[in-house]
Amino acid sequence: MTACSVKNEIDSNYYCQKLNFKCTKDNKIAYFKTSKGDFEVKLFGKDNPVTVSNFLENIDNNIYKNKKFYKIINYPQLKFIHGGVNPENKFNIEQNQTLYKTSPSIPLEIKFKEEIKPRYNYQIKNPYENQNLVNTFESGSIAMVKRGENNSSSTEFFFVTNKIPELDGRYSVFGKIIKGLDVLEKINKEDYIKEVKISN
Repeated sequence: MTACSVKNEIDSNYYCQKLNFKCTKDNKIAYFKTSKGDFEVKLFGKDNPVTVSNFLENIDNNIYKNKKFYKIINYPQLKFIHGGVNPENKFNIEQNQTLYKTSPSIPLEIKFKEEIKPRYNYQIKNPYENQNLVNTFESGSIAMVKRGENNSSSTEFFFVTNKIPELDGRYSVFGKIIKGLDVLEKINKEDYIKEVKISN
């Protein structure tokens, strides 16, 4: 069996089965209720099924309920807002088996315009490839935090408030705020997620 044929067999279904969760291949709307107000996020299940399926499982398990935005990074024209399970508080999470993740990471997942399936464990190093990406960092984009070069965290995510092409192809961008971007821009280190729900 050639390396090429192995690569073609490793798709979203393979990872969903390996990580033991149901594969969602439809776009979904996530409703974030926060201490600063509410906003809606379109999740790109069609382009990033593994990342979105993992995120949906986290929501079902209520791991984001009453969690602080644990890190805010401010730049003059850009803001990073980190949420999820703060690795510094991991011990507390492991106390509750419903919140414990059996895998601390999921594969980096990016989608190219000309390709049917996403690429896994592949990080863009040639900036010319960025023009072929389906999803890039824009105002209100959500992506998973990295764990190593080619893996994403299974629980930690971050939002950006503006375009940042320097990060394109290096993170799994799996959604974007479609309503309430002004709420995101007001969030600071005192704020927290009350809950996240998914539309039916």
